[in-house]
This record gives sequence, C-alpha cells and structure tokens, in this order.
Amino acid sequence: MFSTSIFMGEAGFTYDGQMGPYILFPGIAVVGYVYGSLLFGTYLRRSCAPTVADFLGRRFNSHRVQQAAGITIILGLGGYLLVVTQGAAMLLSGVTDLSYFQAIVLAWLSYTLFTMYAGSKGVIITDTLMFLLFTGATVFFVFYIVGDLGGVATVIENLARLESKPDIASWHGVIGPGTEWPTGMDYLIWALIVDMAWGVVYAVGPWQASRHLMAKNEHVVVRASIYACFAVIFMQILIYGAGGVINLANPDISQSETVMIWAARNLVPEFLGAVLLAGIVAAALSSASTFLSLVGFSVSNDIIRRDMPLTLKTSRWLMLATGLVVLVASFFFPPRIFWLMLFIGTVFASSWGPVAFMSIWSKRITAAAAFWGIVTGFVFNVVPAALEYLGLISLPSYFNPALIGAVVSLVTILVVSRLGRVTRAEQVYRMRLHQTPAADRNAARTRVTLIAPVLLVLYGCVMPVLLIKFYVVPYQTGAGRLLADGSIDWWTGETLLALASAVLYIPLGLISAAVIRRRYQPLA
Repeated sequence: MFSTSIFMGEAGFTYDGQMGPYILFPGIAVVGYVYGSLLFGTYLRRSCAPTVADFLGRRFNSHRVQQAAGITIILGLGGYLLVVTQGAAMLLSGVTDLSYFQAIVLAWLSYTLFTMYAGSKGVIITDTLMFLLFTGATVFFVFYIVGDLGGVATVIENLARLESKPDIASWHGVIGPGTEWPTGMDYLIWALIVDMAWGVVYAVGPWQASRHLMAKNEHVVVRASIYACFAVIFMQILIYGAGGVINLANPDISQSETVMIWAARNLVPEFLGAVLLAGIVAAALSSASTFLSLVGFSVSNDIIRRDMPLTLKTSRWLMLATGLVVLVASFFFPPRIFWLMLFIGTVFASSWGPVAFMSIWSKRITAAAAFWGIVTGFVFNVVPAALEYLGLISLPSYFNPALIGAVVSLVTILVVSRLGRVTRAEQVYRMRLHQTPAADRNAARTRVTLIAPVLLVLYGCVMPVLLIKFYVVPYQTGAGRLLADGSIDWWTGETLLALASAVLYIPLGLISAAVIRRRYQPLA
C-alpha cells in the first residue's frame, strides 16, 4: 500500500486539486482489511497453501484455476512493480545526479538482489523496519510544515481561499472543465466505485493474502488486519493532507508527482528532508521486494505443473527473469504513477474478488465457473481500462472498468455454475475450511483480539468530532459558508462526509466483535 504510489502518485493527485475528498471520505477502501480477514483471510490461512493461487487450485481441485490466478498475479503485480520502479527512479534522479534511466537500473538492482537473496522472511523483516522509518519521517515532516504555516485551522482556511485551485478543500475537490469529472456527482460516483474496488483489493489482493498465510494464528490475522486499517488511515490523512498543503508554499509545481520531493528539499530543515526522502525510497523498495517475491513465487509455483519439488536455485533464476522483464518495460512505459496504479491495482478486485469470496461462502460455484470468472473479470477490466488510458475511449463514472470487470465476472460465475456440478472433493475441502482450529478457540486470545473491534467503534465515535472541529469549521470559515449566526451548516457535503465515519465504523466494529466472539470462544 505504501510505496511511490502514495508518496508520489496520490500526493500529486491531492496537490492537483483533490485534497478535500481524499481526507473527508470515510475510509471506505481500508475497511477491506477488516472484512477481508474475517470473510477470507482466516479461511485462507486454514488451507496452509504456499500461495493464494495454489489455494484456489486446491479449493477447486483444478490446476487450470491455479494457473489463471497465477497469471493475474504475474501481470497485475508485475505492472504494479513497474509503477514502483519508475517512482523510485523519479525520486533518485530528482535528488542525485543520476539520469532517469540510470536511476531505474539502480532501483531495480537494489530490490532484485535483496529479494533473491533474502526471500519472504527477509522481505517481511525489512518491510517492518522500512514502515517504521517512513512513518516516523512522515509524521515529523507533516507536523513541521503544518506548524510552519500556522497550524491545521489556518491551513484549511487558507486552502479554502486558494484562488489558483478553487474547491481543493471542498468535498469534491477541483472539478469541471479540464478534469475527469464534470460535476460533483460524477466525482462522487467515481470515488465510491474506486474505493469499493480497492476495498476488495485490500481484502483478497495477493500481497495482503500472502501475509495471512504466514500469520502465527487466526487471531493474528484478524488483529493485524484491523491495526493495518488504522495505520493506513493515519498515514493517508498525513500524506494526502501534505500534498494539498504544499499548494500554500508553491501552487505551480509542474510535475505533481514530485511535490513531496520538492517539499523535502525546500520546506523543511535539510536533515528532516533527507530522512523523508530516505523513507520514500524505503517505501518504494519494500513494496518492490514484496511484489517481486510474489511474482517470482507465482511464476515458479503456480504456472507449471511439477512432479519434482522446486529448488531454491530454480526459483531465483525465475525471479531474476521476471525482474528483467520489468526492467525492460520500465524504459518504455511513460511514468504516470497515479493512473497506472489505479488501472493495475483494481484488476484484482474484478478478477479475484467474486471468486475469492465465493470460494469460501458459495456451495454452488464450480471449478469451471471459477476459471472463467477469473478470466472474464481480468479481461473486462483490463481491456476497457487500457483503451481509456490510451485515450481511445471515454467512459462515464458509472462505467468504471473495475465495476465492469466485477459484474461480468459475477455473472459468468453464476451462469457457468448452473451448467456444471460441484464435485465431492470440492465440497469436502470447503467444509473443512469452515472448521475453526481448536487451538484458536481460546478465551484469552479472544479477549485480546476483541480489543481491535472496540477500537473501530471508538474511531467511529471520535473521528467525526475531530473532522468537524479541525476541518469543517475552518473550511466553512475560509469559504464563507458558515450560517448567518456563525454556526456550522450541517447540510453540506463536507459535514455529511465528516459524519460518515460513524455510520461506517461503529457498525463495522460491532459486527466484527460479534463474529470474533462467536467464532473463537471455546466450545462449552
């Protein structure tokens, strides 16, 4: 999640005019971590499969399904790896004397050699250390900039008055001519579809699901997913906010993906700027190593049916070959980080989402339906998205490629399932997945795990108050939208979105607590 796509792509997007909605929207996407762990991740861990594609192959007793899932991992995460590599190269070339092409090679060598040597355990350890680095750097960086500009309330008031980008702090951001969204409603539809698609990506995406497979037990799966939800929300608010706030210092940065780099070099002390840049590089390399390991493992484990165990040497050679393909592609694709990230990431929502959840919860889905669901979901997302990215077609907000792919995938699954039969082996495998491991039915562990959903409820109660006080009031003050008596106008998009966190997170926490208690309390 945290790589050059957020520090450069999404920060640049909020700098260009979408800071308001990116802060005010109630974290629709990140709840995918929560329902993903409860409805998919814990069951995935019970399979003890080495990869997610391998799990799907076992669930449907079909190597063809495993191959289809493996190919989507290779293409989807291979594309995501391309985005991260280009972002790291833009950063390195911006702060050193290296050319962009030299920086691509250096970034590629860094994560490729490390991943080939260290493997998954090494990647997890360094991911954790890098997370601590870029989180700490971001916190100090944002607090310094906001404090230097007069504090949160003053910053929001000034952004509400910003003439060069009117509405940057509003609930819909900058819309109209020259943007992707003619009206606020177009933006709302686009944002809801993208957020829900990314929610499914966080729920079943291979980088998240692979962590479920490695977790110590199911309680760790649930706790870690809920805490990841909080970590992402916290960092998103900081990074999205920073992207918009930089407009007050310089609203004319031509290459918006470099706004954080510019700020690190011009708005903060040299040491703090250096730490932030190191943190962004760390975020890029940690994501790149994760994606390369997952793609390499999928190439070696999921595509070719093997009679002999795979050797470490063969895995490394296959991983190197995969990395070389990404390196070559990095020289030819234009570095449009944000839009490429949206295009590539949501592939898993449409190709994996329906199949993944139905593999756990549907008694009727067949192996053939799973295969064609993955294929059609992938094709009907990628093809229209690629045509739109290349400028050959223009789709309205409600025909987002992720939505098209997901609907086609679901319809395909339902139709093909009616034409076939679920085998006894598939039925037995699914029934075994629904048996909670005896070791996880533990009262002490359950009490600790229940702390996490309690925090979800607490967040739903506290966040609206904070947003009203520190965002809505300053925004309406700066935009001149307070009522005549100086009170808040409660019927604006900004106010309603600020209150939406309560509507989303309080029920989510209560439902999560009920599921955890029912699933893991010891049997009488």
